[in-house]
Amino acid sequence: MPELQVGSQRWTVAPGVNLLDALRAQGIAIPFSCRAGSCHACMVRCSRGELLDALPEALDGARRAEGWRLSCQCRVVGDVCIEVFDPLRDGLPAQVVELHWPAAGILRLRLKPQSPLRYRAGQHLVLWSDSGVARPYSLASLPDDDPWLEFHIDCHAPGAFCDAARRLREGDSLRLGELRGGALHYDPDWQERPLLLMASGTGLAPLWGILRQALRDRHQGPIHLVHLARSPAEHYLAGELAALALAHADVQVSLVLPADLDVFLAQFRLVSRRTIALLCGQPASVERFARHLYLAGVPRGQTLADVFLSHA
Repeated sequence: MPELQVGSQRWTVAPGVNLLDALRAQGIAIPFSCRAGSCHACMVRCSRGELLDALPEALDGARRAEGWRLSCQCRVVGDVCIEVFDPLRDGLPAQVVELHWPAAGILRLRLKPQSPLRYRAGQHLVLWSDSGVARPYSLASLPDDDPWLEFHIDCHAPGAFCDAARRLREGDSLRLGELRGGALHYDPDWQERPLLLMASGTGLAPLWGILRQALRDRHQGPIHLVHLARSPAEHYLAGELAALALAHADVQVSLVLPADLDVFLAQFRLVSRRTIALLCGQPASVERFARHLYLAGVPRGQTLADVFLSHA
């Protein structure tokens, strides 16, 4: 039977057991979210032995060389020694510099990291609360333009991280974990192609950064941003989006409510089959957007999507 070691704890497990399950069954508090290798919240370091990794490409070469693995994607096949990610030791400190609630249940959070963080619009970053709760969130800020890291956090439902976020005050500290590339980004090769950005809820966060990057890089094609929200108040960037549309003739913004979505999609027409579509939000909304775009003639290879999962 393989032996697992974490610090002073040693115990045997069944061959082939999922590492995340084995750690949590032993009472070791490993944060996790998606269980699909996307969020990187469950990262651990393998300091001795080896694991059967179902998704080795999820981490970059430098991280893998240091022994880091995603516990949700690994199975225990032999004796291994594991070091749990410690946000105090391994995380980058960041200070809360601004908190704003643009709508009830939606937090616009701005953080200033202790040292500069290199990232691109649309990437994800794992945030750690002071109580050790970790969740991945998309960056809404724009590298080189914004002096902070910005996140839009949906706090409508109770949850460990949301509960901690509601208690945050300016000057508080968080720790930053793994930075990773999401599916969404802006490619300079798209300069003359129509862009369609479709978001539901706080799925608007990465598209807000990508939209501003496209405009900063002097995008030549038309841009249409669609935001689906549960109520008019939850179109939380309506004013800023209207200002961008007013300043840029090729930018169109559509703010849609659930009751109007069917009519909106039925009337929606593509500018061109060369359109690049970027989708983000809850699974049902993203699936609905993607299905309509496919029927409308957008090739699947021109549709990129990030799905936000609910976290406890």
